[in-house]
Amino acid sequence: MNTVEDFKEGKVLLIDKPLEWTSFQVVNKLRWHIRKRFDLKKIKVGHAGTLDPLATGLLIICTGKQTKSIEQYQGQIKEYTGTFVIGATTPSYDLETTINETFPTDHITDDLIHQTTQQFIGKTQQKPPIFSAIKKDGKRLYELARQGKTTEIKSREITIEAFEVTKIDFPNLEFRVVCSKGTYIRSLAHDYGKALNSGAHLSVLRRTKIGDFSVDKAQSIDEFVETIS
Repeated sequence: MNTVEDFKEGKVLLIDKPLEWTSFQVVNKLRWHIRKRFDLKKIKVGHAGTLDPLATGLLIICTGKQTKSIEQYQGQIKEYTGTFVIGATTPSYDLETTINETFPTDHITDDLIHQTTQQFIGKTQQKPPIFSAIKKDGKRLYELARQGKTTEIKSREITIEAFEVTKIDFPNLEFRVVCSKGTYIRSLAHDYGKALNSGAHLSVLRRTKIGDFSVDKAQSIDEFVETIS
């Protein structure tokens, strides 16, 4: 049975984030329920690594004194699965925005699909999407993007330890990626499409692992609420 002291001393909660929720909304929901259950005026709750609203999967939530460990969890290797759509791009590199350009795909074979993944394995430079929460001149990039403003985005070094296409159902490619902190799977989709001499965008994304933590051990928000009720 969880006690108020457990949450104050610090717990590490594994939550399976639902589709269309922001990571911040999950934190707020859990904080509200913890405060209500134990009649607290305040308690520290934070997450170790944002997931986009259109992604599902593992969120590590820390409470109380464990919030000091958030950076440690953020820096760990992450695993994702999902789906790329080949032959079209969107400004956000995912389904947040609509298709803005289409490309030929007749030249793309199964062999080319599998061979092209190898170009991305190891240390590489990646540009974050313009639709991202990175700050530039005090503003989030997605705020500038939604205003139609363009801005220069610097590349950053990332490491991709594994990248494989696990199922081909053209134009949909299911994939698995193991990567370092700071990797944008949306940017990987965009860059992968270019490497195929075509285009691509992300349609499905699920975070399955952070370090040794797996989404298989995670609770839904409702399951967590039940455990403290």
